[in-house]
Amino acid sequence: MRAVADALWDAFSGAGYSWCGFYTIAAGGEGEEMILGPSRDTPACSPIGLHGVCGLGYRSGAAIVVPDIRSLGESYVVCDPRDMSEVVVPMLDGPGGVCIGVIDIDSRDVDAFTDEDAVGLAQVMEAAGLATPGAELSIVHR
Repeated sequence: MRAVADALWDAFSGAGYSWCGFYTIAAGGEGEEMILGPSRDTPACSPIGLHGVCGLGYRSGAAIVVPDIRSLGESYVVCDPRDMSEVVVPMLDGPGGVCIGVIDIDSRDVDAFTDEDAVGLAQVMEAAGLATPGAELSIVHR
């Protein structure tokens, strides 16, 4: 996860992305919180509740594309009030696609992320061994 966070940050930080990192479910897998894993570039919230976008991606096993975080209201976990859009992609493991965590990328620009970004991130997770190749990815817009 550290290598992926660093590589994505180095590749795309000049493209308007403000943060990238991983969240996994708290120890034991039965909690109602996610904890921060490797991330770039500023500190982020941890732990976070499952009510936010990362939690939705984790619980549903779907990628979440949020063109404008203002549309989320209270369900948005604000770590940096300057962020305006977000994409969350689950790390799916095994034939059933059990979610083991998510990668979260934020931007200070509205409409910064597309379905193609979500698919590309899923492919990066597979190539890095953080997700099972071929797991079917659903994409939800919020």
